[in-house]
Amino acid sequence: MQARSNHSPLADGFTMPAEFSPHHGTIMIWPERPGSWGNDPGAARNAFAEIAAQLSIYEQVYMLVNARTEASARAMLPDAVRLLRIDTDDAWARDVAPTFVRNADGLLRGIDWAFNAWGGTFDGLYAQWDKDDAAASAICRALQCKVYDAHPFVLEGGSIHSDGEGTVLVTEACLLSAGRNPQMSKEEITAQLQQYLGAKKVIWLPFGIYQDETNEHIDNVCAFTAPGEVVLAWCENPDDPQYAMSMADLAVLEQETDAMGRKIRVHKLPVPKTPVCITEADLDGYSFAEGEAVRTLGERLAASYVNFYFANECLLVPQFGGSNKESDRIACEILQQCAPDRKVIPIDAREILLGGGNIHCITQQIPKGEFA
Repeated sequence: MQARSNHSPLADGFTMPAEFSPHHGTIMIWPERPGSWGNDPGAARNAFAEIAAQLSIYEQVYMLVNARTEASARAMLPDAVRLLRIDTDDAWARDVAPTFVRNADGLLRGIDWAFNAWGGTFDGLYAQWDKDDAAASAICRALQCKVYDAHPFVLEGGSIHSDGEGTVLVTEACLLSAGRNPQMSKEEITAQLQQYLGAKKVIWLPFGIYQDETNEHIDNVCAFTAPGEVVLAWCENPDDPQYAMSMADLAVLEQETDAMGRKIRVHKLPVPKTPVCITEADLDGYSFAEGEAVRTLGERLAASYVNFYFANECLLVPQFGGSNKESDRIACEILQQCAPDRKVIPIDAREILLGGGNIHCITQQIPKGEFA
């Protein structure tokens, strides 16, 4: 029997730490789904393996596998990576793994949000998501960690970003989308985030990244790099749809203070200069299930350098290569300035982007603490 709390995390004294605070570890999921990673997921697995190997130098990595994928994961991953036999529908650990909260004594608990494949029957990205929805509780069970059941409230880990001091960032495009919690008002959703994350203030940005099929998750457009400081995906081209979206987000941030009353310092992080689009070669490898969102030739992907990941002593930054090598370099330089005490590690992430997300989307942090 899994231990579950009948109270809210806030009532029990638990709040969400910042991603940049010390970690116990990181949760990932070994990729398999043909509609995301192709009939031959080898290239995607190479990218996942590189990320897991880099992270395992600094913290414990947990990789979810199933009976079909366990052998390849064991062959490609460092011995330090701990495999957990938990079946899922895809590999987006950020969105299906638990959100961990911690109390003043350093005890950790997990939150099991309802997951409906980013929109359920309204605009979800695949038709069956029961394994993904069950993953958070299964992970907490495997880690012997008490869990808060937030069902039926729908939320993905990529749709929230915490500064660890009571401020949480979200986007209206995502949290107010018709496929999440349409029966709830903006004020009711804010209250839910306050009860589960310990948020004292929720800052609602209007938009995420253009063409982000998650209904524009916050983790692709804006992220805390320190208390009172964020990076914002930025576009200088007025003809690009991202230009107006980023401008609207900046207008909100410039008028806001965080939960501690500080004005928020915004670091502009340019999006790739050349949009990253689906090629004919990319399309050849996909195999889509009935009811699953499909890729089309020339489709623009939601490429953003904000989809980086903080780990202990390092910062993993997506790189898109090709005509964006200079954009890649600039992104690393800006993020190094934002996190001078971290080792910035560039990661070739186009294969992850082809699946629909990026480095932050396939990782979920476990804060430093003791499971309770």
